[in-house]
Amino acid sequence: MQQYQGWADERYGAVADAFARNFEEFPELGAAVTVFVGGRKVVELYGGTADERTGRPWTPRTVVPVFSCAKGPVSILAHLLAQRGRLDLDAPIARYWPEFARNGKQDVTTRMVLGHRAGIPALDAVLSFEEIAAWEPVVRAIEEQPPLWEPGAGHEYHGHVFGFAVGEVIRRITGLTPGAFLREEIADPLGLPVRIGLPESELGDLARLVESEGRRPMPGPEHLLTRIVTMNGALVFPGLDAPHGWNDPALHAIELPGAGAVASATGLAGLYAAAVTGLDGGERLLAAATVTDVVRELSSGQGFLGFDMGARWGSGVLLDSPGFRGLLGARSFGNDGAGGQFAFGDDEFGVGFGYVANRMIGHGDARATRLIEALRGCLA
Repeated sequence: MQQYQGWADERYGAVADAFARNFEEFPELGAAVTVFVGGRKVVELYGGTADERTGRPWTPRTVVPVFSCAKGPVSILAHLLAQRGRLDLDAPIARYWPEFARNGKQDVTTRMVLGHRAGIPALDAVLSFEEIAAWEPVVRAIEEQPPLWEPGAGHEYHGHVFGFAVGEVIRRITGLTPGAFLREEIADPLGLPVRIGLPESELGDLARLVESEGRRPMPGPEHLLTRIVTMNGALVFPGLDAPHGWNDPALHAIELPGAGAVASATGLAGLYAAAVTGLDGGERLLAAATVTDVVRELSSGQGFLGFDMGARWGSGVLLDSPGFRGLLGARSFGNDGAGGQFAFGDDEFGVGFGYVANRMIGHGDARATRLIEALRGCLA
């Protein structure tokens, strides 16, 4: 029995076949995949259940929390400002945000944050959820935070601090928070369902997350990894149904630009397609030279915590790597999310890709990888 709806161009039927197999071979609940090639939509598939409690079906309008896929739109915004000459990624952040220079951060650049090399993956300050929602207390905490290592000398995933630090640079330049700038500059003009801060009027389209059994537990609250992911316990992970957890509308209403975007597969795929090719004949957001800058490797190998996940980082984005999901090639760049979501763009192949799901599988999740492998075969 067919588990999905939507359509795929005949040439991309293998992507539809792989999407169907995901429902047969994984505990898929609801999911969607969209692909643009050359600025034209060639795949838009969706299926399953958006809310297990009510049986509400997945539709083309369904959006889902995509966790660290948020870093993709934030990075695209930063590079867009750089391309326009409004942001020098290699200048000290203090040029735009003078107070940032405190406590040994005077030489930290926006590119160091984008490459997870700034030395501030977590904050010493313990903030409440309400303080995080207010934005300014996080900004003040970042200003007071000393680096954990010499900035630029090593790397470690900057989690939520990534979004607030780059987001404040965006705010200082544009006068808009990253979520507002994203809507004004890209999402609303192009009609793309990608949000950093979900309006109450769009809550009816939100899928409800569920967690598969067997996910690895987080280490203790004092472990740096836990502090990075939970902002010192103010946020929960996965904590889907806890207060301020990832099924709580209150969480999605605030701006968490490092790991709190909400999007549909079409929204994510369309964002990357707009960046690398333009949509439906429109001008591309990022010039070829800008993409070359984006995909220059900044970080790989063992990080500050001693882990090597096989990932390679460019300026705010994951790059093609045998140890990672294996994208299309050297011009591919994107981000993944904790629930299995994945999105990327590639201007060599002219591709914008987005996959989202509401069942969080965790380590070893191959759902997006299978779809990308099928897409690679279609492009060949």
